[in-house]
Amino acid sequence: MLHAHTVEAVRRAEAAAMARLPEGALMQRAAAGLAAAVLELLGGGYGRRVLLLVGPGDNGGDALWAGARLAARGSRVEALLLADRVHEAGLAALRAAGGRATHDLDRLHGAPDVVVDGIVGIGGRPGLHPEAVVALERYDGVPVVAVDVPSGVDVDSGRVEGPHVRADLTVTFGTHKVAHLVDPSSTACGAIHLVDLGLAGDLGPPALEALQPDDVRALLPRPGPTAHKYTRGVVGVRAGSDTYPGAALLAVAGANTGLAGMVRYVGPAHVADTVRSVHPEVVGAGRVQAWVVGPGGGDDAGAMLDAARADGVPVVVDADALRHVAAPLPGCVLTPHAGELAAMLGVQREPVEASPLEHVREAARRWECVVLLKGHHTLVADPGGRVRVTTTGVPWLATAGAGDVLAGLVGALLAAGLEPHDAASVGSWLHGAAATEAAAGGPLTATRVAVQIPRLVRETLSGAR
Repeated sequence: MLHAHTVEAVRRAEAAAMARLPEGALMQRAAAGLAAAVLELLGGGYGRRVLLLVGPGDNGGDALWAGARLAARGSRVEALLLADRVHEAGLAALRAAGGRATHDLDRLHGAPDVVVDGIVGIGGRPGLHPEAVVALERYDGVPVVAVDVPSGVDVDSGRVEGPHVRADLTVTFGTHKVAHLVDPSSTACGAIHLVDLGLAGDLGPPALEALQPDDVRALLPRPGPTAHKYTRGVVGVRAGSDTYPGAALLAVAGANTGLAGMVRYVGPAHVADTVRSVHPEVVGAGRVQAWVVGPGGGDDAGAMLDAARADGVPVVVDADALRHVAAPLPGCVLTPHAGELAAMLGVQREPVEASPLEHVREAARRWECVVLLKGHHTLVADPGGRVRVTTTGVPWLATAGAGDVLAGLVGALLAAGLEPHDAASVGSWLHGAAATEAAAGGPLTATRVAVQIPRLVRETLSGAR
């Protein structure tokens, strides 16, 4: 499991580590990891030009000490000091190794090979001072390595307000931070490289989790030696309408990927005929362990939701059915995108997109159930505040019908016995990973995502991923 922690948790862990270690040891570990990452990015250090943007905090110190190491490897290192006072020992080490430092932007070399962002660290506020903005604009197009987090983002919320660094690589220390994983700040981080500082025992519970292949492998339902179709779980789908018959096909395709023992479809007769022609394994009404409700339901979505709820089993509430959620739904999973969640919360879409973590937690508390907020990095929150983030997927997944497939897939996992938070987060991970494989670097359709899921599950169970 990949974990991300708050600023407070990181500072507490660092204080505990510094009490055990020699003075300055933690910063030296960070600087060594940062320098190694820069060298790898550059493909070597000799003769390369490195520009450090240095602020007043410890991140500036990390950058200066790393710069000293790079200068010792033959790099031409310059530091632009963006504060009257910077880390004195780091500055002295840089100069002793042959690096240069100045407060004057115009005295710097015009063409560095890389810019190292040590402007502000995890304690910084959103936005940047004008001097930093001018320096970043001067070197626009040069690869940027952020120290710990891109300067200017809000570390604990992921919000981005005002100017900020957009990094190609972020080298972080001790643990991931919330801003690395949640939108919109995650898009400013580039690739993430974690340097182990030995903080794990002092960090405490994470603020966020992200499933990794081993976690998904452990959670995936698999049939026992005496299993039959009913013990493996039966998932029902109530979806589709005269206007949107295809939504039913896609939701059924997501449910009918082999993770549950049986799929039932209940809906308009002509849609049911089409579903059975494409998926002959799918049967009609009967007992289920979970329902998927809403994709393409149109005006009938409210009645579909009421009928599903009457069975007393978990329900995946998607698309049109979300408009009919008026009371808490314990044990269920809501799967809105930002616009749908905004309508449910009575706010505009922009605040949800600006702070998805805040709003998905609020929604999970309000409806007392798991809420899966779809996006670039999908968030899955439970009523207790636990949140998982999905980092699989590609931009090509933003395609019509993909959400219908996801709803069906989560429903199948619920029917197979996973609890709602696991079903939603495993389903989201599989959905994104299958899309990545199906796309293979190019466009894809929702149908291709559904087709890829069994193969992706097989690779995950075998350890090939």
